[in-house]
Amino acid sequence: MVFEGVGRPLRRVERPIPDCAADQVLIRVTACGVCRTDLHVFDGDLAEPSLPLILGHEIVGIVEEAGARVDGLEQGQRVGIPWLGRTCNQCVYCQNDQENLCDQARFTGYQIDGGYAEYTVADHRYTFALAEGLSDAHAAPLLCAGIIGYRSLRMTGEARRLGLYGFGAAAHIIAQVALFQDREVFAFTRPGDLAGQDFARRLGAHWAGDSDTSPPAELDAAILFAPVGDLVPLALQSVRKGGVVVCAGIHMSQIPAFDYSLLWGERVVRSVANLTRRDAVEFLALAPQVPVGTQIQSYPLEEANSALEDLRHGAIEGAGVLLTSTEP
Repeated sequence: MVFEGVGRPLRRVERPIPDCAADQVLIRVTACGVCRTDLHVFDGDLAEPSLPLILGHEIVGIVEEAGARVDGLEQGQRVGIPWLGRTCNQCVYCQNDQENLCDQARFTGYQIDGGYAEYTVADHRYTFALAEGLSDAHAAPLLCAGIIGYRSLRMTGEARRLGLYGFGAAAHIIAQVALFQDREVFAFTRPGDLAGQDFARRLGAHWAGDSDTSPPAELDAAILFAPVGDLVPLALQSVRKGGVVVCAGIHMSQIPAFDYSLLWGERVVRSVANLTRRDAVEFLALAPQVPVGTQIQSYPLEEANSALEDLRHGAIEGAGVLLTSTEP
């Protein structure tokens, strides 16, 4: 399903199976999550896609072929491919455990063809073996919603009372991790989204309510998964002195001006950019221990446009996942 430009629906095309370079693996895709970042690319919020482009960076599949320089992966292995697809491995960021900030980084489903397809290729260094326990479809959201959510959670330090703004794919995964770590979860949804609030409570949230209301207790930290700049001052109002507000999205609407008193008291607003391989390794090892379960709504690959629209309108509880027809 190919993206050819803003304002045009994804188009189904037939292409040859891609060739596998020496440092790549050829993957038979079985499932690919539908992430809000895909929607940002589709809508033109992220303005540098390599067109024509195959979206999708929450990829689960089977290694069909491994290049001559591939180490640690073999034919028949189940793997996952995330957003970060390649870095230079030489710059100051790559050399200091900050490869997520590499200026030469390239991203799956943005500058590298992704998983809205039956086959894809990926750099073996950014391809990760997946444990058993979750089906391919249920594992797909772990590759971005899970990993970047985990990085965001790490940025909150030892926060015990944690607010999650936007209770979608990432929040429903990270809520489970936070509860596993004995934190209290406070879930904030779109105003009036009673179904979303009930979903959060079923997962174990201590409290759930509208994003424009105050929680019943002061928070130690908040993570904004919703790409809504207006939530930043609201979250600052809800966190204690010394607390942190983590903006987890790659894109956010404009943050309004707010009074310095909201920030004073050594409160912090910070962003999370992309992910590192360390994040992926740590989270994919932690997820089976929790164990993380994912709520998904699945679609055939050819219904990718419908999946994106459902995501846009908040019609997916949990995560949307595309399924291919390549299973043997």
